[in-house]
Amino acid sequence: MNRLATLALTALAPVSWGSTYAVATELLPPDRPLFTAAMRALPAGLLLTALSRTLPAGSWWWKSAVLGTLNIGAFFPLLFLSAYRLPGGVAAVLGSAGPLFVVGLAALLLGERAELRTVLAAIAAAFGVGMVVLTAQARLDALGIAAGVVSSASMAAGTVMTKRWGRPAGVGPLAATGWQLTAGGLVIVPLAALAEGAPPALDGRALLGYGYMMLINTGIAYWLWFRGMGQLSATSVTLLGPLSPLTAAAIGWAALGQALTPVQLAGMALAFGATVAGQVFAARSSARAAAVPFSSTEKNDQNFSMDLTDRPVRR
Repeated sequence: MNRLATLALTALAPVSWGSTYAVATELLPPDRPLFTAAMRALPAGLLLTALSRTLPAGSWWWKSAVLGTLNIGAFFPLLFLSAYRLPGGVAAVLGSAGPLFVVGLAALLLGERAELRTVLAAIAAAFGVGMVVLTAQARLDALGIAAGVVSSASMAAGTVMTKRWGRPAGVGPLAATGWQLTAGGLVIVPLAALAEGAPPALDGRALLGYGYMMLINTGIAYWLWFRGMGQLSATSVTLLGPLSPLTAAAIGWAALGQALTPVQLAGMALAFGATVAGQVFAARSSARAAAVPFSSTEKNDQNFSMDLTDRPVRR
């Protein structure tokens, strides 16, 4: 599969995540963010693991726990805490800063040295998201801001470490995604029980919403995300992140009757254009890096930074 097709499939993940707000507000019980996070992660993880019929072995027990905590178990609760204590626009802007964290960590741990124009594209995308979601009445809360920043950093660290560790030999992205979702869900379940008590009663609408969140919004979406991460650079994957708040704004306009101002439309154009430009810049940077001859020492370092193919790699 060529790079463009891989990018398109991977982009379906943040597009799907952009539907989370609409589904949660229209179908799910209110004020149960941790229960919702657990329902998203744990059943999806168990299902994918069962379908793959593969369990972790050796060091992959603790590696899956670390990755699942970073990408799911810590990310979801911190994200919801930020969303509850801040206006959605402020929380979305903090989340759109994730690519900048990934650029820094990828340079440090993977040797993916992003060019200045790639960094500028990430900043422009975050600015465009701000134009779409921020309002003049946005209030700031120190704990909410801290939770938003740490949630972005957690997901960024999980993205980079997922790229660095790859997958064990003979294991595909379906199994690896199932391990992470299961581990993350097991972190969230006790937090939900302590903070929110017993599960709420669920009607047909809620069951439909949770079914969508588990299968489409989480199981398939994270499988596509981690699959793309195996074939693209960490920077390329994370630069697709702004598609999530843009999709949320588009759904709000199309399905929920929310108006879009000229400033918001300009912000959507800027964020989308910056996302596309960032992919072009990242692809050119990767192509130039692949064309440079490596010494034996540099070759060892390159093993962590070059894009992985669909073939499993041993770590």
